[in-house]
Amino acid sequence: MLPELGNLPGECRQPGSRGCREVGEASVGGGAWRISPARRNFDDDCGPVAAAEATRTQLIRRPCYIRSTPVAQTDLQPRTALIVLTALNLLNYADRNVLFAVQPLVQDEFHLSNAQIGYLTSAFLGFYMIAAPFVGPLADRYSRKLIIILGALFWSALTLLTAVTHTYTELLVRHTLVGIGEATFVTIAPTFVADLFAEKIRGRILGVFYLAIPVGSAAGYLLGGYLAPHHGWRFPFYIAAGPGFLLALAVLFLKEPERGQFDSVKDTSPPESVWNIIPRLARNPAFLTSTLGMAAMTFSLGGIQVWIPKFLYSERHYTLETANLAFGIIIVVDGIVAALAGGWLGDYLLPRMKGSYYLVSAASMLLGMPVMIVALFVKGPLMIPAIAVAAFFLLLNTAPLNAAVINSVGAHIRATALAVNIFIIHILGDVPSPTMMGWVADKRSLQAAFILPVIAMGISAAILFYGIKFAPPIAVDGPVRAGKT
Repeated sequence: MLPELGNLPGECRQPGSRGCREVGEASVGGGAWRISPARRNFDDDCGPVAAAEATRTQLIRRPCYIRSTPVAQTDLQPRTALIVLTALNLLNYADRNVLFAVQPLVQDEFHLSNAQIGYLTSAFLGFYMIAAPFVGPLADRYSRKLIIILGALFWSALTLLTAVTHTYTELLVRHTLVGIGEATFVTIAPTFVADLFAEKIRGRILGVFYLAIPVGSAAGYLLGGYLAPHHGWRFPFYIAAGPGFLLALAVLFLKEPERGQFDSVKDTSPPESVWNIIPRLARNPAFLTSTLGMAAMTFSLGGIQVWIPKFLYSERHYTLETANLAFGIIIVVDGIVAALAGGWLGDYLLPRMKGSYYLVSAASMLLGMPVMIVALFVKGPLMIPAIAVAAFFLLLNTAPLNAAVINSVGAHIRATALAVNIFIIHILGDVPSPTMMGWVADKRSLQAAFILPVIAMGISAAILFYGIKFAPPIAVDGPVRAGKT
C-alpha cells in the first residue's frame, strides 16, 4: 500500500514556508520529521533534495517551481537613440547647407568667382570622403558611440571658428576640417541605427533617420537666408554650432547595440583590414550597383543644392531671402514626405521582390528627369511647382537606397563598407559637381550648367535598374540562408 502523499519526502507544501521537507538522520525509523542543517542553506521553497526525492518516487502531487508573472515592458532605448542620432544628423546637414544660403554674400566680401565658391563645397566633401575610409575600420573595431561623440564635438567647435575667418583661405581651411569631423558621424551612425531594429523595417527606420537630410538642409537655408541679410553671413553658423555640444553629450548616455543583432544571417566574423575588405566589395554586385547609382544621384543632388538658391537669385531675380525661403520650404516638405514614403514603399514591396529598394530608387530618378527639365528651363508659374516635384523624386530614394547599401554586406564590415561607399559617392558625385557646374556657369550660363545633374539622374536610374537582380534576399517572416559579402 502506498504511503499517504502528505507524508512523502520532497513534497512541496505552502510556498513561502519551508514546505519542501526532507528526512533527517533522526527521523529514520522513528517517524520524527526535522529540517537537516544542509537544507537550511537552500532557498525556502523547492531545493535540490526535495526535487531529487520527488523524481525518484515519481509521486508528485504539486510540482516544485517558482512562479513568475511577466511584466509588459516597452524598451525605449532604440527609439531614444534614433531620436538623438536623427537630431545630430539634422544638425550636421544644417551646418553644411548654411554656406549655400549665404554664398552671394561670401562672394561679395571676398570677390570670388562661381568656380571659387563651388570649390569650397568640393574641398569640404573631398576631405570628408578621404576621412571616411579611416573612420570606418575604427568603428568596426572600437566603440562607435565614442567616435560619434568626439566627431560631433570637433565639428561643432570648428563651426564656431567661423567668427575668426576673414579671408577666403581661412574659410576654406575651416570648411575642410568640418568635413573631417562630419565624416565620423555619417560613416558610423547609420550602422548604429541599423543594429537597433529588425531588417524588415529597416527601410522605414532609415527613412526617419534620413529625414535629417531635407529638414537639416532646409534649416540651413532658412537660417542663412533669414539671418545673414540682417546680421551678416557669419551669424547663422553660431546658431548651428551650439546644439552640437548638447547632442554630443546626449549620445554619451545611449547604450551601444550589438553589431548585427537583428540580421537574418548572423555574422560572427572578426573585423578585417580595409585592404582585405575592398577587393571583396569590388566583387559584390549588390554593393557596387547601389553605390554607383547613389554616386550619380549624389552628383545631381549635390549640384542642385549648391546652385539652386543662386539660380533663383541671379537668373530668376528673386531676393536672396525669398530664394532661400522658397527652396528651404520645398526641401523640408518634400524631404519629410519623400523620405518616409520611400522607406515605407521599399519595405512594403520587399516581401514581393527582393530588389524593392533598388526599384523604388531607380523609378524615382527616372520620373524626376522630365520634371527637372521643366523646373530649370521653363519660366513662369510652373517653375516652383516643378522644382518641388523634381526634388520629391530626387529625395524619394534616400531611405531605400541607403537600406540597399547596408543590407548588401555583413555586420562585421558594415562601417567599413559605408566608408568605402561614402568615398565613392562623393569622389564621383558632389565633390566634382559644384565645381563643374560653376565652371560651366562661368563659360556659358548657370541655367546651362543644370544639364549636368539631369544627365546624372538618367545614369543613376540605369545603374539601379540593372542592380535589382543582385539584391540579397532578406528575411521578412523568417531567417534566410543566403550569405552576404
